[in-house]
Amino acid sequence: METDRLLVGVPRETFPGETRVALVPAVLPQLSKAGMDVIVEHNAGETSGFPDELYVTHGAHIGNREKVFEADMVVQVRTCGANPELGRDDIHRFRPDQVIVGMADPLVCPAGIRQASEHKVIAFALDFMPRTTRAQSMDVMSSQATIIGYKAVLLAAERLPKMFPMLITAAGTVPPAQVFVVGAGVAGLTAIATARRLGAVVQAYDVRPAAQEDIESLGARCVLLPLSPGDAQDQAGYAREFGEEFYKRQQELMAQVVAGVDAVITTALIPGKKAPMLITAEAVSGMQSGSVIVDCAAERGGNCELTRPNHRTLTDNGVTVYGPTNLPATVPHEASQMYSKNVLAFLLNLVKDGQIELNLEDEIIKGTLVTQAGEIVHKRVREALEEVQGV
Repeated sequence: METDRLLVGVPRETFPGETRVALVPAVLPQLSKAGMDVIVEHNAGETSGFPDELYVTHGAHIGNREKVFEADMVVQVRTCGANPELGRDDIHRFRPDQVIVGMADPLVCPAGIRQASEHKVIAFALDFMPRTTRAQSMDVMSSQATIIGYKAVLLAAERLPKMFPMLITAAGTVPPAQVFVVGAGVAGLTAIATARRLGAVVQAYDVRPAAQEDIESLGARCVLLPLSPGDAQDQAGYAREFGEEFYKRQQELMAQVVAGVDAVITTALIPGKKAPMLITAEAVSGMQSGSVIVDCAAERGGNCELTRPNHRTLTDNGVTVYGPTNLPATVPHEASQMYSKNVLAFLLNLVKDGQIELNLEDEIIKGTLVTQAGEIVHKRVREALEEVQGV
């Protein structure tokens, strides 16, 4: 395909169980207006409900994987480190100065970023999107966390042997389910709102004192633990890691709360670190039979001691512990639409007058750029790589 316009490639995702697609047909006209053509791998959008015919109708070309990776820019849901096994099959397709955009899991799998740098690509990790007002439209972590919080509550409601809402019937009154949400980031707040819409009575906890107002604004009761975490969040707005003594005391207090609820949704994560273990096996043993825990931090080790990634564990006392690792992929149609709008906003910020403009004065470009000219240019990734290598 010969063209003087920038070509954007959309490959089919290869990570096991990944059903999302990086760009949906509806955003293609806006890219075209900005000077970009799009080539999509055959059936890339099929699992999320976007057939090839729809892409063609909106102006895309359809090609094989080799053709897609010949594009000036390649956009993916999972690139480099976020697809550590099967993603290696695409590394040889990278070429110098090609732009790669997607979630890269750069702090957990920095080796994938190193491989990209060795091929001299210009790689952007959307995981590093700044938490600023201007960057909100590009924040893939927040958009996908919305899906996570929603689906986690549905999983809990499906498994719980009780109904969520209070019902007053001729056969008597059914009391509402008691739900406890741990973590009040985007996923946690969405979980609170979803559980409330289903009629549950909701309590929530977050280590950040500033989250109390958000929790209460959604009609949940904020659980206040008598702990003093000090500065509870980093400069990017994420919860930071604390000492062992703090977590031990937190676990003891958390056990008292979970003993009286029907469902627990945990969403506590620390970027680049193992998820904090907040609910011990002992705490689970004190929960009511039939209770449910949905651990949204399973991919990072879990907030519950009994969590097994991608498994459902039934304890001796009848508590079910779920460890889902990719909930957005279970709602791929909407998840892809939300992700695609984030990517669209990012590309429109990156491309000016039909040309890629690496403006390092732009906090969004500087904050997400991880490799350029054969170098790892992001300080946090370099530090993570040194830690892995034991330097």
